[in-house]
Amino acid sequence: MMDFGELKRILSAFEREGVRYVLVGSMAMAAQGLVRATRDADFFVAPDEQNVERLRRALKSLFDDDPNVDQISATDLGGDYPAVQYTPPHGRYSMDILSRLGEVFRYEDLEAEDVAVEGVRARVATPRMLYRMKKGTVRPQDRMDAERLRERFGLKEE
Repeated sequence: MMDFGELKRILSAFEREGVRYVLVGSMAMAAQGLVRATRDADFFVAPDEQNVERLRRALKSLFDDDPNVDQISATDLGGDYPAVQYTPPHGRYSMDILSRLGEVFRYEDLEAEDVAVEGVRARVATPRMLYRMKKGTVRPQDRMDAERLRERFGLKEE
């Protein structure tokens, strides 16, 4: 299970290494004040080689130089496989690392803002962006999340 303690560790490592990312999904909703249980954290990252190298350094610093981190590549993220799932050796949660979702959402186009997560800076998708990402999916949980976002932040249909 992913919790704020683990998220803070990851965000701190990303900050220390200068990773360009945007937190999306359930943990982004939690950072925006709408908490629900989740088993993962979702990050969009800039897919250039330098940023992906910073990402790998951050993850290795957290997870005892896990060699599986080396499988995360800028070639994949910038190419045909723009989503990678990384599960730390402890196996308690996973991270989805994305540079785009189809042709609809790309790292470069995400609306994001800085939010403090228990004192740690996080680059988080705005409530409006989260709503846009969740409202049209087939997963019932995403549609419920979209409705909660719409109500809590007074978002209008687009």
